[in-house]
Amino acid sequence: MPLELVTLPALSDNYTFLLHDSDSGATACIDVPDAAPILAELDRRGWALTEIWLTHHHHDHIGGVEDLLKKHDAKITGAAADRHRLPPLNREVAEGDAFEFGGETVDVLDVSGHTIGHIAFVVPASGYAFTADSLMALGCGRLFEGTAAQMWNSLQKLAALDPETLICSGHEYTQANARFAISIDPDNPDLKARIESISSLRESNEPTVPSKLSEEVATNPFLRAADPAIQAHLDMIGEDPVDVFAEIRARKDRF
Repeated sequence: MPLELVTLPALSDNYTFLLHDSDSGATACIDVPDAAPILAELDRRGWALTEIWLTHHHHDHIGGVEDLLKKHDAKITGAAADRHRLPPLNREVAEGDAFEFGGETVDVLDVSGHTIGHIAFVVPASGYAFTADSLMALGCGRLFEGTAAQMWNSLQKLAALDPETLICSGHEYTQANARFAISIDPDNPDLKARIESISSLRESNEPTVPSKLSEEVATNPFLRAADPAIQAHLDMIGEDPVDVFAEIRARKDRF
């Protein structure tokens, strides 16, 4: 059985995640936008938080750490490259590192682009990837610190995971991302069907995160810069996918 995953909304449009091993009682929180919903869920379930995994330094992903630590003695894992702008770390990790949680291996990927030093945590046995603001549902993060080439490389690492992997990203941006995606990839039947599903979920105030990687590969324009239909729509047939990706990202920034 996979580790238990709980998806929690936080702040106005963030997500945080709890990962729980029922055998050992170990519980990890991935990113801490705000302590309140996490503390409430831990209390409701009777879980003690043992670990905090941080993907990057932005305040809406680490702002609740101090308050969370007032109630739970959790050990913090984050990127060694980002140590100077993260809360004090108990475990520093980098690309290619792995550690154990709940009897499973957690792999660390460098997914710089949105920020330099942004990491993703991948739990292959359970089929989860915590990608925060790198690969997102129908989108990817803005390039605040990195380059288009860095983000494209990061997205290719994530796209190579098992297609059944659940992409646990950091924000409820999916409906807005969908409006942009259809402007770039207007003839994609999978995207059209997904937009209908997203609309239904949001009308019911249901989250669109996590999403399945196979669905992202089929519909997320930021993963599809090499697709001939998208290249044709952008009048960029045969061009380097990095350049096509950069054009897609620039269009989204202006959208």
